Amino acid sequence: MSETKLGGRFAFSGTSLTVHRMGYGAMQLSGPGIFGPPKDPDEAVAVLREAVATGVNHIDTSDFYGPHVTNRIIRQALHPYPENLVIVTKLGAVRGDDASWRPAHGKDDLIKGVHDNLKHLGLDALDVVNLRVGGMLEPVDGPIAEKVEVLADLKRQGLIRHIGLSNVTSSQVAEAQTITDVVCVQNLYNVANRRDDALIDDLAEQGIPYVPFFPLGGFTPLQSSTLSDVATRLGATPMQVALAWLLHRSPNILLIPGTSSRTHLRENLAAAELPLPSDALAELDGIVAVQS
Repeated sequence: MSETKLGGRFAFSGTSLTVHRMGYGAMQLSGPGIFGPPKDPDEAVAVLREAVATGVNHIDTSDFYGPHVTNRIIRQALHPYPENLVIVTKLGAVRGDDASWRPAHGKDDLIKGVHDNLKHLGLDALDVVNLRVGGMLEPVDGPIAEKVEVLADLKRQGLIRHIGLSNVTSSQVAEAQTITDVVCVQNLYNVANRRDDALIDDLAEQGIPYVPFFPLGGFTPLQSSTLSDVATRLGATPMQVALAWLLHRSPNILLIPGTSSRTHLRENLAAAELPLPSDALAELDGIVAVQS
C-alpha cells in the first residue's frame, strides 16, 4: 500500500522515527475486556502480519493488555522486527486477577513495567514509552514530575529511547517538557469529544504528534445520526468516516485503530483514502454542537 493510502507520514518529535499516519492499536488482540487470550490466536497473528505487510509501521501496545498477551502475540507474529517498525508501549496500570485496572505509577511499578515490556516484546530498548496518567478515559490534573523523572532515568540507561504522555492535560505536558523531550501525546479525542482542540493545535505548532485513542468514543461505537448519514452518503462505514475526519483535523494526528479481524483492518486502513467533501466536513464538525 502506498504512502498516500496510509495517510502520508509524520515524525515523532525530535526523533528519527517517521511513521505512516495510519497505524495499528493492538489492544483488541487480547480477550474480551482486554483480558486473557484471544478467541482466535491464529487470526490475531494474521492481523499483525497483514498490517505490516500493507505498510503499517506504527504499532501501539502495552504489557497491561491481557496482561502480557498482546506483546507476546506481537513478538510471535513479527519478531525479528522490520527496521522501520515503531512499537509504542505505555505504562501506568496493571491488571488484577479479577481483570480490574489498577494504577501503577510508583517508581518500582514503572521500572517493572519497562522490563516487562522489554521481555515480552523481545527488545533490548523500547522505541517510545507513553506514561499514562489520569483516569481510565480523562486526564486528572496534578504534578507528574516524579513519574517522568523515573522514565527519564530509564532513558539515560538506554532502556527507553523516547518518552511520550497519555491521558494528560496541557499543563502536564509543559511540566514534563521541563524534564525531557515529549515525542507524542495520546489522549481521548474523536469527532464528538473535542476537549483537546487547543492542545492539538499547540502540539502541531511544536511538531509533536497527537494520537487519539477510542476514535469512536469509548469501547462501543459512537451513536450519531449525522455520522451515520454522512457514512451512508459516502458509501463508507461510520468508523471509516470518523477516522478520515481525524486525518483531516490536523496533520500531526496519528491514528491507531485496533481490530482482531483482517476484514476490519482493511476497512480501517481504507479510511486513509476516503475523501471528505466540504459539506460532509461541515456536518461532521457540527456533531459536537448538536450533541451538547
